[in-house]
Formats: sequence, structure tokens, C-alpha cells
Amino acid sequence: MQERQVTIGRETFPVPNPFLVMATQNPIESEGTYPLPEAQVDRFMLKVLVGYPSSTEEFVIVERMTGALQAVARVIDTDQLLTLQGQAAAVYVDPKLIEYAVQLVTATREPAKVGQRELRPYITFGASPRASINLILAGRAMAYMRGRAYALPQDVRDIATDVIRHRLVLSYEALADNVTADAILERILNAIPLPEVSFSDRNPFVRRSHA
Repeated sequence: MQERQVTIGRETFPVPNPFLVMATQNPIESEGTYPLPEAQVDRFMLKVLVGYPSSTEEFVIVERMTGALQAVARVIDTDQLLTLQGQAAAVYVDPKLIEYAVQLVTATREPAKVGQRELRPYITFGASPRASINLILAGRAMAYMRGRAYALPQDVRDIATDVIRHRLVLSYEALADNVTADAILERILNAIPLPEVSFSDRNPFVRRSHA
């Protein structure tokens, strides 16, 4: 996935751009499925939990699926998507936000450094440096979707659990005590204060063009 190419036998084929990989997990049905290796899981940018829909959402689903079929209309093409990706990549990130992202990820490996020593028995392996990288990339995208050309600490914090949860390898003790990755991350996020970022000494804004 990360190399953006596929090798079959002795031939290597580049994948199209943009290239996106999405995978689903069913927490109820596991027969016939196998867990992915940790190194492969680490290459997924996000793990988003999708629960049951609300009553209103389920009503809309049922109405849509039992009604007349409607023609699918394209809302964006690949060139427009690439343009949006480029604009998101241009979002300004203050070095203090990078320090904050690294501190969050490091705390999953050494929770005692942020006053959470009691979490250590629950974590077999903490998040890798890919988590820090993806925190910044996802924080940029979050800022862009919120209409800003600069990222704020809250952007990184809001997406942190989705970026890190699948990268934690928990111990059998965590399983026995019913301690989840989300519960661990909540403790870490609450233990590390948001950095103060000032844009008074530079212009973090970039011009946004609409596709």
C-alpha cells in the first residue's frame, strides 16, 4: 500500500493516482477471516469505528434501500480530488504541533513520561513513528475541511484516536481487565495539554482555489 505499486511475479505495476485502500472489520462475524500483521495494520492511516445508526439515520437507510433506484451522479473527478489533496497538503503546521503529535505517540510507548505509569502493563507495543506522521497529515486534512489554511492543536487532538487506536498492541492483562485502546488514548490525551500556537510572527494562510 505504501509503495503505491503491485508486484506480480517479476513484474511491477504502478497503481493509479489517487490511490486509496479501505478495509472493513465486522466485530461480530470473524469466521473465515484472519488478523492482519501489525506491520500491515500500521500502514492504514485511520481506523474509524462505525456503530449502529440512530433511529433517524436508520429510517433514511430503509427508505433509500426500499424505494425506487436513483441514477448515480458523479460529484467529483480524479483531477479535482488531486487538487483538493494538494490544497490540504499546503495547510500550514506549526512546529509546536509536530512536537505535540510526537509527544502523544511517544506517550503510548512510555506512558510514565506523562504521569501514566499504570498504563504500561496494558501496552505490549506502542504506536510507531508512522502514527506521528499520519497525525500531522490527518490534522492538516481536518483543518482544511474546517475551512482553514492552518492547523490548530485541536485538529490534531480531534483526529488522534482514529489515527492511533489500531497501532496499539495491547497485552493480555488489558484484555483481562477490559481495557481498550480508546480508554488508554483518552488517558494520554487528557494528560498532555494542548500547545499554545501563535501565528502573529508569520502568515500561515495559503490561497485556496475551488475545484
